[in-house]
Formats: sequence, C-alpha cells, structure tokens
Amino acid sequence: MTTIGRTGSAATITDVANRSGVSIKTVSRVINQEAGVHPETRDHVLKVVAELKYRPKLSARSLAGARSFLIGLLYYDPSAAFVGDVQQGATLRCREAGYHLVVESLHNDAPDLAQQVSRMVSALQPDGMILTPPLCDNPAVLKALRENHTPCVLVSPARDVKGMASVRMDDTKASEEITNLLIGLGHERIAFIKGPPDQAASGLRYQGYLRAMKSHGVAVDQDLVCEGDFVFASGVEAANKLLSRRVRPTAVFAGNDDMALGVLVAAQRLGLAVPGDLSIAGFDDSPAARLVWPPLTTVRQPKNEMARVAVEMLIAANRSDAPAVTEDRLHRVLPHELVVRDSTSTPMARAGSHGKRK
Repeated sequence: MTTIGRTGSAATITDVANRSGVSIKTVSRVINQEAGVHPETRDHVLKVVAELKYRPKLSARSLAGARSFLIGLLYYDPSAAFVGDVQQGATLRCREAGYHLVVESLHNDAPDLAQQVSRMVSALQPDGMILTPPLCDNPAVLKALRENHTPCVLVSPARDVKGMASVRMDDTKASEEITNLLIGLGHERIAFIKGPPDQAASGLRYQGYLRAMKSHGVAVDQDLVCEGDFVFASGVEAANKLLSRRVRPTAVFAGNDDMALGVLVAAQRLGLAVPGDLSIAGFDDSPAARLVWPPLTTVRQPKNEMARVAVEMLIAANRSDAPAVTEDRLHRVLPHELVVRDSTSTPMARAGSHGKRK
C-alpha cells in the first residue's frame, strides 16, 4: 500500500496519482479543470485529493500549465457596498476553482496609472484582471492591459469594448422602472440625485429617470436634479438643498443607496415622515437598505453574480481547450430586481401595499 512519506509531510501529486491509479498528467488535468477526463475518473481523483488533503503549489501549477492561478481585481470606487459585494463574489468563485484573488486599489486620476498597472501585471503575471468602475472605462488602464496581453473582464462599463469581455446589468432600464414606480404611486415632483460624472452608472441611471418622466409626460424640474458622488454625505447635502425649496419634491430617487440613506437622515432631521411626507428610493440593495427604518425601496444589482461570471470568463479564457468566443458572447447582461419596501408610498399619505415588499 502506498504511504505518504514521513509522518506529517504534505501529500504530493505523485501520492494522488498512485492512490488513484492514474497518471500524474491525469491528476494535473483534474486539478486544472481541463477537459479530456472521464467524469467517473475525475470524481475518483477529486475524492482522493480530499482524502489526502492535497494542496497543489501555485508555482508547480504555473510551470505545468503556463498559468499563475492568480486573478487581479482592480477598483477605485467610493461606494464600499459595491466593491465589497464584487470582491466577495470574486473571492468565493476563485476559491471554488483553485485560484487566488489579488485585490488592488488604484486612483483613477493618478498620472502614472498605466505604469502602475504594467508594473503590477509584470510582478504578478495574473491569468486575468477584473476591472470595476471607473477603471473599466479608463483608456490608460485598458491600453496597459492590451500591451501586456493580459485578459480582462470589465464589470459595468459605460460601453462594450471590442475584444474585451464585459458583464453588466441594464442600469438605464432599472432606473426607468423605479421612476415608473414613483410616477405610478402618483408622484410628479420627483427629485433625482446623480452620482459622480466619472462613473458610467451615473449617466445611465439619469437617462432612465429622464426616459420614464418623458414617457409619462411629467416635466423634469432641473432645480430638482442635484449632483452627488455616491457617498452618504453627498446625499445629506443634496437633500438639504432639495428639502429647503419652497415647493419640496414629494419623492427623491437617489442614484445609489448610500446617497438615499443620506436623504433619509436629512428628512428625519427636518421632522418629515417617510414615506408620508417624502418617498425615497435608492439603487443597489446594499445591506443597509434593509436595516434602516423605513427600509429602502431600491434596485437589487447582481454585484455578486457579476463578479462570479467575470471570474468564470477569465478561467475559461485561460484553458487550452477553451472554444473560440464570438464577439456577441463576450458581453453578458445579468437580470436585476426592483425591490419595493416601506420608504415609498402615494404622496402625502401612508400607502398600504404597493407590490412585493421585502
């Protein structure tokens, strides 16, 4: 019977091959999730891997398959909720696939941004990069990755880039839906708080708001459109301006949940009842949206799922047996969900039930 060397020593790929009764090459194919292995053989090898608690060294796997088994995640985003959910989804999918996630924060306006990206790629030799807004729309970052021949997936980019994979949701459609909800409740003076101009989602969500208002023949009062930057403080500041007007809005749609929470605090400080005096809606469905009172009506953005899909696309791109991907399949759009909670109702009245509440 095969033994595993000295007591306490780590199992090797040879130990797994001997115990499984297959070649080292077959074990390598199973570990690297490559094709060409019979399902029963794959299951048997994986069972032995678990029994022996075999953990392949990244260096050995890299030499064997010309891969580093590292995936990078680059971000510069003031919204901690967005980055946190993307990182969680990417981390879990990497762990399931035997990869490691390396997370780096870069300043979108850094003068040497391209050089930073090139140095990082040179040092890590990642199998691919996941880019979140606004880095996914930064020409310097994309150029640096192209020049270093590094595959990447753009998460929620402003537009599709030829030859580069992307995964997104339809921000414009989702924003239109939530504005339609407010109009359907009877609101006409609907304020909108934008995000920062360097974030593509800011413009897309504003477009959805405008589209819904226009389709219902509701005039847009530009005095009710404020600039924010996707953080809580900007929501408070915008709300203080909006709620100090002689004729206040009856509803505020903020471009993300952090700003919507700021609106909620500002309204409560002024003694306004939510949603009786003011309906408030956000975007993202962050954890805080469910914890505050009243809980926020919002859009559930599939951040975790987008990250998992991004990892899967990079893993597939690095497999030697991966089929060619056509341009139309490079760009994935995932479904969103409108979540109606207690922060919205008809104007100047506490409504009963308006759709599905969570």
